[in-house]
Amino acid sequence: MKSFYWLVKREFWEHKGGFFWAPIVTGIVGLVLNVMMVITAEVMGRRYAGTNTHFHSNFDRAFDSKDLVAAGSVLDMTLYGVTFLLLGVMAIVVFFYCLGSLYDDRRDRSILFWKSLPLSDTGTVLSKAASAVVLAPVIAVVVGVIVGLVLVGFLAIVATFHGIPAWRLLMEAHPFRVVGTLIALLPLYAIWALPTLGWLMLCSAWARSKPFLWAIALPVGAGIIVSWFGLMGIFNRSTGWFWTNVVGRLLGSLVPGGWVGQNNELVIMPGHDDPASVLNALDLSYHYSALANPSLWVGAVAGIAMIAGAIWFRRWRDDS
Repeated sequence: MKSFYWLVKREFWEHKGGFFWAPIVTGIVGLVLNVMMVITAEVMGRRYAGTNTHFHSNFDRAFDSKDLVAAGSVLDMTLYGVTFLLLGVMAIVVFFYCLGSLYDDRRDRSILFWKSLPLSDTGTVLSKAASAVVLAPVIAVVVGVIVGLVLVGFLAIVATFHGIPAWRLLMEAHPFRVVGTLIALLPLYAIWALPTLGWLMLCSAWARSKPFLWAIALPVGAGIIVSWFGLMGIFNRSTGWFWTNVVGRLLGSLVPGGWVGQNNELVIMPGHDDPASVLNALDLSYHYSALANPSLWVGAVAGIAMIAGAIWFRRWRDDS
């Protein structure tokens, strides 16, 4: 267990730029852009209000309790949005990390050094998998929550200039519930991401060169062939199923929230047209209802099988 900890720590230090600095830089840039947009909207709004008395009366009108609830829900959605933005950046980083995880050390021959150490191939591969679907998402969520809270605090301060006490607005927000939901979704994300994780690591361990091309070309090429057979009338079912459940799961499962709509209808529909009702509908029970979908578990089993294949290739692949 101690060796596994150091293997994960090694992955963090070797890829600190992607795992740690990428979400921080993205969060800072996103925060600055949002602050600039809010300030611009305030300046333009005040400038327009100065020449339009009707607009001025609406610009600083009193907010009732319903408006405050809606504003608090917007703050919650802001916190979700910032975190999912960083998780999206994390998905891109992890995609390319997995592609090079078992290929790069074979390319530069550093694998000979690592194999000389008393470290198992199983532990090495699993440490890379854990870094991709546990360590990287945790860092992204932590950074996203911090940046989101700073932005929420800034928006609450801006609200005071419109006659809304910041404490009243923050009382209608639910930052602790949002943070708890984001943390609780991490295990579901790890299960959902297994097909793409396993496929990319398998290609990284198997390919003698250009794992990116193999990882993309094989599923996309298979999808094109299946679509061609569909056009010829050989298959009786829609080829869209293959693109969604095979190609999409092999290449796109690292995207956070991909399970939304897989098992239930999307909750953003007539009847859920205000922020508060959307957030209430997108609760943990909705997200974890995806566990009842057999395709999620089929994908997870396939991902584990491909990780086992990556371990086998790691042990026996000889590029000399």
